[in-house]
Amino acid sequence: MAEIKVPELAESITEGTIAQWLKQPGDYVEKGEYIVELETDKVNVEVISEEAGTIQELKADEGDTVEVGQVIAIVGAGGAPSSTTEEKDESSAPKQEEKDEKPTQAAPAKEDKKNRPIASPAARKLAREKGIDLSDVPTDPLGRVRKQDIEAYSHKPADAPSKPSSEEKKAPAKKDDGKPVVREKMSRRRQTIAKRLVEVQQTAAMLTTFNEIDMSKVMELRKRKKDKFFDDHDVRLGFMSFFTKAVVAALKKFPYVNAEIDGDEIVLKKFYDVGVAVSTDDGLVVPVVRDCERKNFAEIEGEIVELATKARNNKLSLGDLQGGSFTITNGGVFGSLLSTPILNGPQVGILGMHKIQLRPVAIDKDTMENRPMMYIALSYDHRIIDGKEAVGFLAMVKDLLENPEDLLLEG
Repeated sequence: MAEIKVPELAESITEGTIAQWLKQPGDYVEKGEYIVELETDKVNVEVISEEAGTIQELKADEGDTVEVGQVIAIVGAGGAPSSTTEEKDESSAPKQEEKDEKPTQAAPAKEDKKNRPIASPAARKLAREKGIDLSDVPTDPLGRVRKQDIEAYSHKPADAPSKPSSEEKKAPAKKDDGKPVVREKMSRRRQTIAKRLVEVQQTAAMLTTFNEIDMSKVMELRKRKKDKFFDDHDVRLGFMSFFTKAVVAALKKFPYVNAEIDGDEIVLKKFYDVGVAVSTDDGLVVPVVRDCERKNFAEIEGEIVELATKARNNKLSLGDLQGGSFTITNGGVFGSLLSTPILNGPQVGILGMHKIQLRPVAIDKDTMENRPMMYIALSYDHRIIDGKEAVGFLAMVKDLLENPEDLLLEG
């Protein structure tokens, strides 16, 4: 017998939630095979079996909160994959099958397992959050339930015939005033995001200052260089590398924006690890691009693409998320024209990018031109950053992006 325990997750994480059992009692597992997916405050972790054998017992259900070191499953020694077992049974004991009818009694259990919907981990997780029974969801031609199938099913008209899910049976379908509602349990990550955002609002003296950037020269430079850049580096030249390099240069000139508060001390960071906010189906995560002052444009673009892909595939490690000194968030990709980003504590500064939009700009007292303009916002902790520093920081970012040759020199 071997006990499967919740492994050490990280210094600051002591518990997780059972997101999905990948194996069930009676299933055979190889040594090192994944058997359960845990959802933590920051990332999902897959736990392996340290022994080969058969799952004897699951000691926690999907959705249960479990602590580091807690026993969550028992694996019995021995056993073999079902196909091997069936081949041995057929070749070695033909007479036993004629006399003993017990094998036919086990058939319904096997049939039930075969009839369980085939679904990806992301689809199962979304179904749990929306309270949807996977057996109710139409499958694709190969008999699989995909994430998009869950989304489509969840948006069915209210009068479409369907079985009530187990979650809907537990929760009242209507409020006291008779209006229909749907209750969804917040995921662990969403609960953590909510908690930390409220903590930042309550503990930091947050203020936001704004400016706008004429993106003409950056866009013209990018248009001229993007094909050669891609041929040379096999990564596309986006706007994030320009903004990252501009932020690093501004942080060097305004070091208190690259700091944090520790008790009654200010910790000035002499490194430039920039977090880049990425929106995923499970909520916002902020993976960190390390040592941005030492990286060129191609290295920054490549690392951002890699981290964003890992985030959307739920493959980020805790190391990818820890230790950033400043954050950039781009609401413009969703069409946001202006917003006030919330600090990513314990950092004291966050830059918000927004949608590029043609707007009339006064070139001089007699001339107006339509220019591609972007509003930018700096939210900062007024406890250690004064307005003069915040405005100066944002003005420097603006100047560097409006004169990208200077930005290349800075980089």
